[in-house]
Parts: sequence; structure tokens; C-alpha cells
Amino acid sequence: MSDLCPHRGAALSGGWVKDDKMVCPYHGWEFVPDGTCVKIPANLEGRGMPKKARVDSYPTTEKYGFVWVFMGDLAEEDRPPIPYWPEFDDLKKDGGRWKPVYGEYLWNSNYERILENGCDIAHTPFVHGGRFGNPERPEVEEYEVETPDEWSAFATVKLYPPQAKGLWGRLSGKSDNLKDRPPVETSAGWMLPNMIKLHVRLPMGNIIIYDSNVPIDETTTLVKFVALRDFFTGDWADKNALKRIYGIFDQDVPVVDGTRPELLPADLAAELHVKSDLIAVHYRRRRQELADKGWMLGDEDRIMGDVPRREATVIPSPARKNNPELARAWVHKAKGEHPRVDKSILEGEAERAAAAKAAEETKGE
Repeated sequence: MSDLCPHRGAALSGGWVKDDKMVCPYHGWEFVPDGTCVKIPANLEGRGMPKKARVDSYPTTEKYGFVWVFMGDLAEEDRPPIPYWPEFDDLKKDGGRWKPVYGEYLWNSNYERILENGCDIAHTPFVHGGRFGNPERPEVEEYEVETPDEWSAFATVKLYPPQAKGLWGRLSGKSDNLKDRPPVETSAGWMLPNMIKLHVRLPMGNIIIYDSNVPIDETTTLVKFVALRDFFTGDWADKNALKRIYGIFDQDVPVVDGTRPELLPADLAAELHVKSDLIAVHYRRRRQELADKGWMLGDEDRIMGDVPRREATVIPSPARKNNPELARAWVHKAKGEHPRVDKSILEGEAERAAAAKAAEETKGE
């Protein structure tokens, strides 16, 4: 649900849920799940509900320990599918193989820059040298991009990480010579619109990380992730597994946060690409295909307020398309229109003011 009450712009997230209705913290307006306001406490009994008393509401579902939101107005049959994460059919808690741990990390970067970083194979020897990358083995072998469907792509290569520390190190090969480290098959890839999958096949078992790069704004992203392992599956190992993942993020952040331009260029030729960048190039081409279909936010989705430089983005919800008769029944419109006081309300106020003035004049006589 949009976090902006159409009445006075309060953040609905500061309110509360009452009988499956979202209550605005400012004036108590109540909105049902489809975004329609069904109660205005200040209204006297019998007073009608304005058609514009509504907010955009988006389809959601819970799966894999995450809440998935479709931010758009496509019909259900036309929407991209939620990706299939097969490890969740075989979790340890259900008697299976995989133990998950969850976490999140705030970046001061655009979500697409983070997505490309997660798929980038060639950066590991330099950004993650000494932890997962091997500066003595920086070459990236040639690889084919695997495309299991139109929404994802993956690359699999052999890396040669240095000796791990702690208990993991005792089980991962004993050579300290960086030029003589055993290969570790690693797969990295993207799943649209904003997810990364990393699969590392270590000597003692597998680690699979799924992360979702949730944009807060154009240069702030909250990464929510789940990491699954099929070794050391006791609860005692969870803290250590998270520590290792956060250590990788700590190395990535200063590099990615410092990348310029902050946003991924729309023109593929705006940045230089080499053979090892094939997985990223594949992403950018697919991204452009979807942009050509109108699936990316643009200037037409932004509204500009009366106050200079106050801008907001409006993402149309399914209700806008499903109810053509309500096409104008939105306070917060896209396509550059700024929300203003409904003319009918102004006319009603003028009529009431004139009637009140007439009554006063009659009383005076």
C-alpha cells in the first residue's frame, strides 16, 4: 500500500492495523486492502465518501521468509513469476538438507549497481583478496551464460580462494600457496527484477545466497538476504555464517558506493565491457528490452510539488487499470500532474460559504 495518505500526506506506515484495515495516524482514516478508504471519523453520519479517498495498493504474498510485492498495474497472468528457490523444499527443519540464516545490509548505492556487483566475477581477487578472492589467480576463464528462463541468467566458473580461517579452513584444503589453491566451482547470476543468486561449492559443502536489492531511493538500497548451507547445519554455526557474509559486504560497500555515475547507464556503450563482463552485459540488454516495453519508471511517473525540488514517484496499481471509471479518482497522479484540491470540493465550500453568509444577512434583518 502506498505510504502516503491522500488527505494530508501522512505516512500510513506510522499508523496501525484495525480489523484488516490500515488506519492513518493523523486523522484516523481507514483503508481496506485494495486501497479504498471506508471510514473518515470526522465525517458526520450520512456524509458521502470522496472517490479520491483511496491509495495505490499492490499485490503481495509471503514466500521463502520474504514478503513479495508486485509494484505495477499488470494483470496477474501477465506478471513475471516469483523465482523458484528449490532449497526451500528441502530445509533442515523439515528433515531436509539446508539450513537458512537471514540478514540485511544498507548500502548507499543504486540497486542495479549492487546487482551487477553480485554477479561480477572479476572483482573478487581485488575487492575480496585474502577472504574469497585470490590476487594471484585473477584470470576469469571463458564461460557461457545460462538462461533457464527469460527472467534470470547465471555464469559458472572456477575460482581459487585462499585458505579460509577458523573451522572452515581446517576442512577446505591445506595449501597456503595462493598459486596452488584447489578450484572452487562458483555460480553467480541475476533474477529479475532485483535479485542475485550465488552458489559456492566448497570442499566441505555448499553455500547458496539469495539476496534481494530493495531500492529505498535512487542511491539507497536495503539488501535483504538468505544464506543456505548444507554443512555445519546446527544453530551454533549461524552466527559465524552471518559474520562471513557481512565481511564480504563490508569489502564491497566502499567500492560500489563510490561508483560513478551512481545510476546504471541506459546506453550499453557508455561504459567499457570486456569478455569477463558477459553476465552483466546480458543483464543490461535484458533490462533495455523491458525498458522498451515500458516496464521501467520514467519522468512520466513522477510528480512535482508546488514547493521547488519536491518530487515523488507514483507507481500505478492494478486498481487503476481494473477500474476505468475511477481513472481520475486519484489524488496522487502520475504523468507530471501535481495533486491539487478537487474542484468539486472548492465549489462545495463556496456554496456553503454563500449559504452561511445569506443566513447571517437574513438573521440580521
